[in-house]
Amino acid sequence: MRYISTRATGTPERKRFCEILLEGLAPDGGLYLPETYPQVDAATLTRWRGLAYADLAFEVLSLYVDDIPADDLRALCRKTYTEEVFGTAAIVPLTRLENGLYLEALSNGPTLAFKDMAMQLLGNLFEYELARRGEELNIFGATSGDTGSAAEYAMRGKKGVRVFMTSPDGRMSPFQQAQMFSLLDDNIYNIAITGVFDDCQDLVKAVSGDLEFKRKYKIGTVNSINWARLMAQVVYYFAGYLQSTKTNDERVSFTVPSGNFGNVCAGHVARMMGLPIAQLVVATNENDVLDEFFRTGVYRVRGTADTHETSSPSMDISKASNFERFVFDLLGRDGARTADLFGTQVPRQGRFDLGADPAFAQAASRYGFASGKSTHADRLATIRDTWQKYGVVVDTHTADGLKVAHAHRVPGVPMLVLETALPIKFAATIVEALGREPERPAKFEGIEALPKKVRVMAPDVQAIKDLIAQACD
Repeated sequence: MRYISTRATGTPERKRFCEILLEGLAPDGGLYLPETYPQVDAATLTRWRGLAYADLAFEVLSLYVDDIPADDLRALCRKTYTEEVFGTAAIVPLTRLENGLYLEALSNGPTLAFKDMAMQLLGNLFEYELARRGEELNIFGATSGDTGSAAEYAMRGKKGVRVFMTSPDGRMSPFQQAQMFSLLDDNIYNIAITGVFDDCQDLVKAVSGDLEFKRKYKIGTVNSINWARLMAQVVYYFAGYLQSTKTNDERVSFTVPSGNFGNVCAGHVARMMGLPIAQLVVATNENDVLDEFFRTGVYRVRGTADTHETSSPSMDISKASNFERFVFDLLGRDGARTADLFGTQVPRQGRFDLGADPAFAQAASRYGFASGKSTHADRLATIRDTWQKYGVVVDTHTADGLKVAHAHRVPGVPMLVLETALPIKFAATIVEALGREPERPAKFEGIEALPKKVRVMAPDVQAIKDLIAQACD
């Protein structure tokens, strides 16, 4: 298996998995994707039915990773996906709400968010590969709420790893802030940026784009621009499908709350591998850059002033980094055109328009994409309705997913909504909707009152570089 950049032209540089594991962005500013998607046939799906999640993860990941010995990769998967870490033997159990409508639980990990599903594996992969090389890694990332805590909990105490995590100052929920900022480990650096998530993401791209600095200080990333993280997320699409069907003749749809397009891009990869997915429904909040694209073909990023602060804050994103991977496939893997759209048109004009391009129609017809938008009022109504109908409390992002899912259900095709976080992470909105606090796991009692370690900084690339350099020297 070899990997190429979404902006590759001519004879592309082909890299192996462990080369891109620690790298993040490609040197040309593109994102890595496998040269071809491995295909999973019906016989393989049948063989995978009934596998424990860790063993299913090994089967899927081994199709993409051939430079880690199979026994080592299997051991890493089994070390990662345990009942002790995820609180349930199923790891991602399904909850049937009604006939044909399911929640797939992805929030049983250490930080109560779906990011744990990939980040726990990434921490073990990083430690393994760094030990093999005798090297260190400085992870520089951006979070709108859940990536940061998931990364820090996965990397805390790991040998040879430092984490520098940026987040938008004051824009995460109090619980999310406490999860991150209460970690006092020496290898964890929390940086609150005076701006929005997109400012944080721009810093990551700018630092990663300085190849000399990146090489000198061994800069890597855990954001979903890292292929290894997205690859790990592919597994739970297979797990959800296998749990909700009895034969391989059945198709299912997934609705995915998504702001940065990483979570749903993993579904796109699973579908390209042959998983029988009817539709991939993208659910956005008021920051609807993705919904606008799938309705019109226009990809229009928003500035800081036009990025809404919402009650599903992890999706307060107006520049979807992972979207480039899908557009690369949509355009027939034309690296030069992808580079023009994301490397030239978006930085200069803040947008591009594929509405008149014949390829745009294929987003729905060939790739199964649909979309919808949810607002604060929708969120509250969905939280109330889900509690009253099914006795289930969902978080704000999952509520966005459920609201949009209802509009795209098709008789005879099960709809699986990816549950993205536990409600306690967004308690204020749950109280507004239901008049009571959501359940809080005992280990998180009083977390908001713990001592915090965080520094507030302007979105200044040089100042960030100086901070990283000082920590490493």
